[in-house]
Amino acid sequence: MGKFGNLNNNTYICTDMKKYLFIVRGIPGSGKSSLAELLTPPENICTADDFHMKNGEYDWQPMNVKKAHAWCQDKAEKLMRINTTPVVIANTSTTEKEMQPYYDLAKRFGYIVYSIIVENRHGGINVHEVPEETLEKMKNRFEIKL
Repeated sequence: MGKFGNLNNNTYICTDMKKYLFIVRGIPGSGKSSLAELLTPPENICTADDFHMKNGEYDWQPMNVKKAHAWCQDKAEKLMRINTTPVVIANTSTTEKEMQPYYDLAKRFGYIVYSIIVENRHGGINVHEVPEETLEKMKNRFEIKL
């Protein structure tokens, strides 16, 4: 069994065992955030949606998409620098290109990566009210590697 150093009440850093990065993928409403919360404490979850939260309200603006993903990648890097495990990315991640920065970070910091696709077989609700047309585009570009 590996040893953990307690960073605070909920976050543990890995001191002598394997480190894991879970990339939780799926379209809005599939349950990515819910699954992420089962895998690790909230402070170890990186999601671009958190960037869009302003005063407790979700305020998605198209001009902030790149900033949100850069912020998410930066948070993941900070967690990996201190050997946090597991780190969970919970974004739509519909293409290899969208996941690549996390694979690069994992390689750099010695993390084992698992890509987890969450299907909406439970009738989950798209809480951010993403239009159906946008959901269809996401479904059509969703890349998987079996």
